[in-house]
Amino acid sequence: MKPVIYITRKIPEVILQPYRDAFDFRMWEKENEPVPRDVLLREIASVDGVFCLLSEKIDHEFLAAAGNLKVVANMAVGYDNIDIQAANEHGVIVTNTPDVLTETTADLTFALMMAAARRIVEASDYIRDGKWEYWTPYLLAGSDIHDKTIGIVGMGRIGEAVARRAKGFGMSILYHTRTRKEQAEQELGVAHRGFTELLEEADFVISLVPLNEQTDKMFNQEAFGNMKSSAIFVNASRGGVVDENALLEALKSNEIQGAGLDVFANEPISPEHPLTGLDNVVCLPHIGSASTDTRTKMIELCLDNLKAVLNGQEAITPVR
Repeated sequence: MKPVIYITRKIPEVILQPYRDAFDFRMWEKENEPVPRDVLLREIASVDGVFCLLSEKIDHEFLAAAGNLKVVANMAVGYDNIDIQAANEHGVIVTNTPDVLTETTADLTFALMMAAARRIVEASDYIRDGKWEYWTPYLLAGSDIHDKTIGIVGMGRIGEAVARRAKGFGMSILYHTRTRKEQAEQELGVAHRGFTELLEEADFVISLVPLNEQTDKMFNQEAFGNMKSSAIFVNASRGGVVDENALLEALKSNEIQGAGLDVFANEPISPEHPLTGLDNVVCLPHIGSASTDTRTKMIELCLDNLKAVLNGQEAITPVR
């Protein structure tokens, strides 16, 4: 009898087909909405593995309901939706999807920074709204990116990939992590700074940190107060690392110049979210890794992790 896998969002059959000899699949068939919690808890009662997204909370209640569960494959690098200690207590292996999305997420991060700096979305809306009647010297003038200083908070794989892109724009590159990255300093010419120092020096502050107890709301009123008034803040990590009320006030009072946000504290957000009403903010629906090629690779890595663990092998990308 083949292991049973429950998938919490609709996956294209063309991707699943090569794995059907190894697994029996059960799947939530709706592509654009998460599986309801009660349905999820009922469906996982006897499965061997779960393929989940960030929208699913993997906690004690979930793990207790899945009495036969051996592995959870999370389709993301981050795993703040999963109680790792609880998984360990239940003997459940957790995997994630690092590496395969690094370059794609770095592309989006840099694009978001550029869009906020050059007012790309605002300018597009300016035409769509019929406002472009003539040209003036400072019409929708934004900020240069080349030769400016970028401060990357969280110098993991994605941070280093963003640094490589910044180097091509002739930017001075600062970074902040708890542990110095000497190899990155040598190869990329990046310079380590304390958190406050980075905020004070950088023209662009980029958040790429995981969400945990240390980073929860680390970008708060004090942090925004330490930034330049011309600074642009970009968050491509997790919404919870930002105090959104403090960010809103910093933007409305021109304490900082603008922001590019791919993530929010509570997702999805509605059009009425206060940050969406500001012209100096670019808001995206958590699409950091959303290229067709990369999302396919992420799905395949989840399935390969499930296959390895349920065949008695080591997980490919386990979360320790």
